[in-house]
Amino acid sequence: MVKNPMLDSWDQNLQKFHPEANFLQSSLWYKTNEAIGHTPKIFSLTLETGREECQALCLVKSAKRGRYLEVPGGPLLDWRNDRAVEQMFDVIKTLARASKCGFVRLRPQLKNTPENRARLKSLGLKPSPMHLHAEHTIIIDLRKSEDELLANMRRQTRYEVRRADKLKLKVDSLSANQKSFKDLLEEFYQTQQKTAARQHFIPPSKKELEAECTAFGKNATLYVAKTDQGEPVAYGLILKWGDEADYFEAASTDLNRKLPGAYALLWQAMKDLKAEGYARFNLWGIAPPGQPNHRYAKVTTFKTGFGGEVVNFVPAHDLVVSRLKYLPDFFVETARRRVRRLG
Repeated sequence: MVKNPMLDSWDQNLQKFHPEANFLQSSLWYKTNEAIGHTPKIFSLTLETGREECQALCLVKSAKRGRYLEVPGGPLLDWRNDRAVEQMFDVIKTLARASKCGFVRLRPQLKNTPENRARLKSLGLKPSPMHLHAEHTIIIDLRKSEDELLANMRRQTRYEVRRADKLKLKVDSLSANQKSFKDLLEEFYQTQQKTAARQHFIPPSKKELEAECTAFGKNATLYVAKTDQGEPVAYGLILKWGDEADYFEAASTDLNRKLPGAYALLWQAMKDLKAEGYARFNLWGIAPPGQPNHRYAKVTTFKTGFGGEVVNFVPAHDLVVSRLKYLPDFFVETARRRVRRLG
C-alpha cells in the first residue's frame, strides 16, 4: 500500500473542523476501501477566510452496469456557505468525469429537513433509488451516567438487560490487533452467513470484513455474548473513530431467539465505550418513519429500546454525470429496492 501524505493530517483536520463526521470520511475507511479494491480519493479545500476546511473522501466504485463515485457521510463543509458548496461540488463533478463515472452518490451528515432536501435539489441532485449507510438511526449520548442510560431505556429493554445478568450471560470482546481475533472473526463470519440466510439480507464478504478489521486495528472490536456454558448467542462488530462508535455489523445464533444475548452485548458495549471516552454510540440503521413493513422493522424495535435520539439524515442523492450511463442503474436499483422491502 503506497503511503498517502495527506492521510497524516486528514483525521486531525476532520475532528477540528467537522465534529459531526464519523468513520465513513476517515483515513481508516480510506484504507479499508483501498484494501477491498475500490479507488479512494481525498481532497480538501481551505476557504479564503482560512478558518474552515472543506473535506471529502470519495470512492470510485465499479458495478456491473458501470462506474460511479460514492461520497459516504459527506462531503463535509458548512452548507450555509454558498461559496464553499459551489467550490466543493465543482471539484466533485470534475473528479467524477475524470474517473469516467456515470454519476455521484452521496449521503451527507445533514438532517432530513425540507430545507436541506431543497438545498440538495438546487445543486442538481435527485433522490437515489437505493439507500447509503444508515440514513435512519439511533444515536446514544454516552456522556450520560450509567444510571441515566438505563433510565432512558424502554422498560422491556431494562428487563432484558437485567434478565441477561440473572441468566449469567457473559460478554467477551477482542480488538482486531489482539491475538485470537482472526479465529473469532471467522466464527462471526460463519454465523453471519447463517443469520443473513435466515433474515434475508446480504452480508459483507469475508474480504470486506477482513479489510475493515485490518484497517481499523484497535478501533475495531468484536463482541460475543455467550451462555454460562460458553455457547455463543450474539455477535457485534463495533468500529470506532473520533468521538463516535458504530454498531456496524451483527449476527446471532438460534439461541438469541429465547435468550437476551443481543441486549447483554449492547449494554456491555455501551459501558465499555463510555469508559473509553466516546461521546456517542450510533446503532447503525433502523426502518424509516411510518414503515411498519420495512425489512428493518424488527431490529428497529430492538434498537429504539435503548433510548437515544432517533436521527433521520437526508436520503442518499445522486448527481447525474452521464444520463446514458445512469439510467440502467436507476431502473435496476429501483426494482431491487422494492423487492428487498427497503422503502
